[in-house]
Amino acid sequence: MIRLIGAGSRPGRGERVLDTFWTVPNLITILRFLGVPLFVYFIERDSYGPAFVTLVIIGVTDWVDGYLARLLDQVSKTGKWLDPVADRLALIIVAVVFVVDGIAPSWLIWAIVIPDTILIINSLILFHGSPNLPVSNIGKIRTALLLVGAPLLLLQKVPGFDFAWLGVAGNTVLLLGCIGHVLAFGGYMLQSWRKHLRQDTRVPGVIPRGS
Repeated sequence: MIRLIGAGSRPGRGERVLDTFWTVPNLITILRFLGVPLFVYFIERDSYGPAFVTLVIIGVTDWVDGYLARLLDQVSKTGKWLDPVADRLALIIVAVVFVVDGIAPSWLIWAIVIPDTILIINSLILFHGSPNLPVSNIGKIRTALLLVGAPLLLLQKVPGFDFAWLGVAGNTVLLLGCIGHVLAFGGYMLQSWRKHLRQDTRVPGVIPRGS
């Protein structure tokens, strides 16, 4: 899993950040997020097979857009905030749908929704938008675990795949992902406040502490 993090990057070459929205990774991010209402539609109709395929595609493209951004040198300012926002909204919606439909226990909502809600409020208060923080390795591993555990749990609902071990595996991976989610939440909160305090010390008329 660690080797997949940052895949597509080219050692020795600095990262160029584009101003344009129209990049291949950004379009993939938009298409990925459009897959979320389709997933909800399939769950609502108890079409668990198509819902499983849709969720897998959402998970795979979450890695693909970042890979292509580095490989094609198409990292953009928009992509830096669009990708994590799309990820968070998708995770929240999928978590709520899973719990409401009885696919996952209620602790999934508390572990996902509460930290993300606090992060969103914190970002709006401190930065009036996205803080543009780098994604931590814990955050990337957390996302990978959640995007593996959720399909495993959903697969158990597909006719012909009602194996007990799928439920155990799915719940275990989701639990590990939720633990990672809480750890990543703590790290992002710390980073956001450090960035906010650094910005305050650069405001004219504000005397840095210790001066």
